[in-house]
Amino acid sequence: MDKLFPTFHLPGVLSFLTVRPLDILDIILVAYIIYRIFHLMKGTRAVQIMFGLLVLIAIAIVAQLYQLPGTSWVISSLKTVWVVAFVILFQPEIRNAMTQLGRNRFLGVFLKGEVRAIEEVIKVCQALLVRGYGAIIVLEKNDGLKNYTATGVELNAHLTEQLLVSLFVPDGPLHDGAVIIRGETVVAAGCTLPITKDPNISGEHGMRHRAAVGLSEETDAVAVVVSEEKQTISIARYGKLIELENIQELREKLNRALHTKSGPAEMKENKPADINIKEN
Repeated sequence: MDKLFPTFHLPGVLSFLTVRPLDILDIILVAYIIYRIFHLMKGTRAVQIMFGLLVLIAIAIVAQLYQLPGTSWVISSLKTVWVVAFVILFQPEIRNAMTQLGRNRFLGVFLKGEVRAIEEVIKVCQALLVRGYGAIIVLEKNDGLKNYTATGVELNAHLTEQLLVSLFVPDGPLHDGAVIIRGETVVAAGCTLPITKDPNISGEHGMRHRAAVGLSEETDAVAVVVSEEKQTISIARYGKLIELENIQELREKLNRALHTKSGPAEMKENKPADINIKEN
């Protein structure tokens, strides 16, 4: 093994340290795992829980330094149940992490993407334009959106065109909020999203557009907005709002954002007739 991975000395004042290529790989993997953990926790209650755990660790260190027997005993008692408590507190994040690991593009390069979900969303957008309804549809990616789904009505329903169109019927109880989709599941409807404070957003855009941009500033989710006033479709990603020219452009943007690729058979079977958005 030493012949395959020889050790070498670090330069300068650190020359007394020896490093193997496997040590560098180990550091990179640990850094990536920590990064992914914080990435998954961003925008969820797990961040507050993590800070709480850090406070307990700090208290334990202080109790040891200053020899506080009572505090040390309480902290030691918690150690017996910390594994179970960790799993319970972070259960949604752990489940989401395992799901994302299974859907990782590097590990599952041959897995079919959410092509059907994209085509359903496209058909919904066309139907909403024809009816003159407004909507905001969010497609979840890697960042968990639990904090936002909690503000709406939980559905966990199979994604269909009929369901989504019915959710955005004017005067309906959920039509003003956002619909959040995970894979091919409509997780929640009537959700409240953060409003962007970007002064560069045009005054012509309403609250739906500002909410879509606000969410895209805080997460990697993709937000599609159908404007009932302007009869246009826009897409928000990473704090940027783009008004689209036609349905084909929407398909291309969604496929690129979700790293999917429609096959010939799927395109022939599912592809709706392209329309020029701004003329309808």
